[in-house]
Amino acid sequence: MAADNSDQELAAVKAATLIESLPWLKRYAGTVVVVKFGGNAMINDDLKRAFAEDMAYLRYAGLHPVVVHGGGPQISAALAQQGIESEFRGGYRVTSTEAIGVVRRVLADEVNKEIVDLINEHSDGTHGPLAVGVFGDGPSLYSGQRKGVVVDGETFDLGHVGDITSVDPTSVLDVIRRGLIPVVSSIAASDIDPAQALNVNADAAAGALAIALQAPKLVILTDVPGLYSDWPNRDSLIGLISVDELTELLPTLESGMIPKMTACLDAVVGGVGGATIIDGRIPHSILLEVFTQRGAGTEVIPNSRRNNQ
Repeated sequence: MAADNSDQELAAVKAATLIESLPWLKRYAGTVVVVKFGGNAMINDDLKRAFAEDMAYLRYAGLHPVVVHGGGPQISAALAQQGIESEFRGGYRVTSTEAIGVVRRVLADEVNKEIVDLINEHSDGTHGPLAVGVFGDGPSLYSGQRKGVVVDGETFDLGHVGDITSVDPTSVLDVIRRGLIPVVSSIAASDIDPAQALNVNADAAAGALAIALQAPKLVILTDVPGLYSDWPNRDSLIGLISVDELTELLPTLESGMIPKMTACLDAVVGGVGGATIIDGRIPHSILLEVFTQRGAGTEVIPNSRRNNQ
């Protein structure tokens, strides 16, 4: 009898969770959610499978997830195999002409394909695949320009590293209209020579695409629980932060958090409804963020939403 009661209690908890998700399903049904996939979640098999399950769940629940990914650990391993040293300046990977070929191959042929295959394992089998790969540098999804970096007053050439200057979301929209999940590699085509690929920051790529799609939601997976106002004080985790509040806080952040929070800030300023960083080390953290009132991580919101709370 005790077992029956336990089963009933567990079923009640599951039912309560489903009911809690109803407002989010109503709000986001039929809309685009851009998710940047990176960090430890990309190299842990269990977390990769959980991420793929989340993307399939979102699609079957009526949302349109769009995945943007990098591949730092995989790129470093591939470069090492080729005898190419990984050098970083100001937090950016110096990318030679030799290295950019490796970067593009790893992102397009290895990382992108693996993510697509994992998501497609959850296809119902009757209507074809759930996900397809879309490559950032073709045809003209991302355009960019080469950049340098200043470290301790000295300017360094980063090679084939760039900033995104424009986004043409046509190829992504075509995939969405087919009812599929686009999985996008963070590579751009050079403004000057479209045949030349540029390595771009995946957080920035996700934010730029979210703006181009006018997505109501951007989610960036990280290796931390969220943004702290007084790191390393773990009691200072910020749940919500407005554009103005983040703009003021940004210069004080750790260097590793600045690109992620800048991508969130730029996205919300550019019209995205909300941008959240969440801990990708927690299985199904995306579902916790999208479908529960508690949410997860830190959400950047427009000033108008903060003023109305």
